[in-house]
Amino acid sequence: MQLVIAEKPSVGVALAKALGVTDKKDGYIEGNGYIVSWCVGHLVSLANADMYDEKFKNWDIADLPIIPDEWQFIIAEDKNKQFGILRQLMDDSRVTEVVNACDAGREGELIFRLVYNKALCNKPIKRLWISSMEEKAIREGFDNLRDGKDYENLYQSALCRAKADWIVGINATRLFSKLYNRTLNVGRVQTPTLAMLYERENSISSFQKEKYFNVHLKSVGLDAVHEKVKEQGEAENIRRDCDGKEAIVKSVKTERKTVNPPHLYDLTTLQREANRLYGFTAQQTLDYTQSLYEMKLVTYPRTDSQYITDDMDGTARNIAESVAGKLPHFSGIVIAPETKRVINNKKVSDHHAIIPTEEVSSTDLSTVPEGERKILYLIANRLLCATNEPYIYETVTAEISCSGYSFVAKGRNVISEGWKAIEKAFRDFQKCKDDTEEEEETLSLAEGQVIERPVSEVSEHYTQPPKHYTEDTLLSAMERAGTDEITEEVERSGLGTPATRASIIEKLTKSGFIKREKKNLVVTDNGTDLISVMPDIIKSASMTADWENALSLMAQGKFTSQQFMVDIEKLVDDIIAVAKESVDESKVSRNGGEVIGTCPRCGKNVVVTPKAYSCEDRNCGFVIWKNDKFFEKARKPLTKEMATSLIKNGKIAVKGLYSEKSGRNYDATVCLDDTGKYVNYKLEFAPKKKKK
Repeated sequence: MQLVIAEKPSVGVALAKALGVTDKKDGYIEGNGYIVSWCVGHLVSLANADMYDEKFKNWDIADLPIIPDEWQFIIAEDKNKQFGILRQLMDDSRVTEVVNACDAGREGELIFRLVYNKALCNKPIKRLWISSMEEKAIREGFDNLRDGKDYENLYQSALCRAKADWIVGINATRLFSKLYNRTLNVGRVQTPTLAMLYERENSISSFQKEKYFNVHLKSVGLDAVHEKVKEQGEAENIRRDCDGKEAIVKSVKTERKTVNPPHLYDLTTLQREANRLYGFTAQQTLDYTQSLYEMKLVTYPRTDSQYITDDMDGTARNIAESVAGKLPHFSGIVIAPETKRVINNKKVSDHHAIIPTEEVSSTDLSTVPEGERKILYLIANRLLCATNEPYIYETVTAEISCSGYSFVAKGRNVISEGWKAIEKAFRDFQKCKDDTEEEEETLSLAEGQVIERPVSEVSEHYTQPPKHYTEDTLLSAMERAGTDEITEEVERSGLGTPATRASIIEKLTKSGFIKREKKNLVVTDNGTDLISVMPDIIKSASMTADWENALSLMAQGKFTSQQFMVDIEKLVDDIIAVAKESVDESKVSRNGGEVIGTCPRCGKNVVVTPKAYSCEDRNCGFVIWKNDKFFEKARKPLTKEMATSLIKNGKIAVKGLYSEKSGRNYDATVCLDDTGKYVNYKLEFAPKKKKK
């Protein structure tokens, strides 16, 4: 008899149904030659530091680095019962082999193996490796069970990842928390991700906007532009010279362009699109897609591939045709799926792209919850787009001369809508707009054509700072981060994996390091404080790139777990050494926070706190708030460097202050008045030059 262990109860029930297992017991289902049971997520995990030694309950830099000689594992307190059930079933004399039916990926392998090892089981392991929860796919998977030994390297890579996260997290968090007298949670992936957000915030806050003007030449069906004139007077002169004057089309250039259909979704691209169109967080999208997977309506979600394999050709074509007939917004659109466009065996690793299943055709979609239904529609639409014809259009660029000035008009003439027709029908049906789409009007002009009495206008513009990260753009940045350090042999790259990036963003949010402002992700004061004291070795994405490189090679049997752990231990030693060298103990206040200067009011230390730069003596009351109203109104962030200089010198020169009254930027010297309890500011302006 086979003992089948799934990752969660809902999956276990689905497996049992497909296998004809019906006799329900406490914590498992039995029958037809099988016992089907389940974990409840991570039943077994790495033990806390104090399990190795009581002294580790107290955080002491002298105890670092903490690196276990023999790793210990614990059972989650609220999951003891289910672990006991699994251990009894593994010991059952009727069970001859154990089937690992946890999710087919690195984490699923780890969840099963830790339970198997903790239960001291030594019975043979078989591996179920499927990408769909449809009954047909489950039965085929059980007909083709693989030897568990084939996944030993995958398990070792998962275990090493967990151990490395533990070692770096425990040691770095304790180290920096003690050095700076406040809790600073450090993570291998979350800290470089936070650093990217912090750098973007700095780019935005330091951006100096510049005004410019565009001069427009308008007629019926025409808006030609003379761009980026720096001075308003010059722009007005051009407008006067051209308004109502005859214009001539000097040249018309056309260029035929082809936009191939988009790829199928992997998890990251699905999360990005759902955030862009619906505002879903990455975690919401993963949860909805996982729910659809368990409903048997889509294939396995935690994939990094955007292709399917050639053996899926006929199935994918049938699914495309059935969903086209099932979804109402495709009526009237001819669907002739060409699945060859999405087949590439070499680009499918553990799992193929996310696509709907055949179950969709027999499901009443109105019964599917709204969030899941939106994701299902996205996945179905992408399958139809990806297997359709290219979008072909012609760009038109016309140069127009008027009163000696050159204007440019641009347009687009569509030759074949191709997959764009499907995309448009979907967007109209869902009533959602993609802000990244740029539309250009149809333009019909001929060289030498005369434009009679056009109207000329001036429009005012400003150069734009970089945009805040959204979950869409952050996921993209995480995917690309550190890829220069990744070898060609590695399939995964960037910060985290498709399966973990959503949880990293959620962890940063719940820890209070970042916050959501509508769709934007913004670094909080706590996040700024954390990053400001982290050395580059922790903030850099290259460390994670190195790890993913080694872990992927390990899963392929090309790198040893022993060498990986040696490298991790050396890395922690380097982090501790660099941190101790870079932090002067005299600059760390015993009362909490990094010392940045001497209080101008009482002479004691001014320290960095989550919300301010303040005197360590609370009775003194000297404080410079990080969200100071003057700097907020002037649209200039008050940085630690600025506060340090202000305290030391009594004044700082600041460029690019914004005046709400005039709507312009100005430069000034900000002076600190140290006579009051709180900080007051005075402005000094350079004297105006006298006209000769």
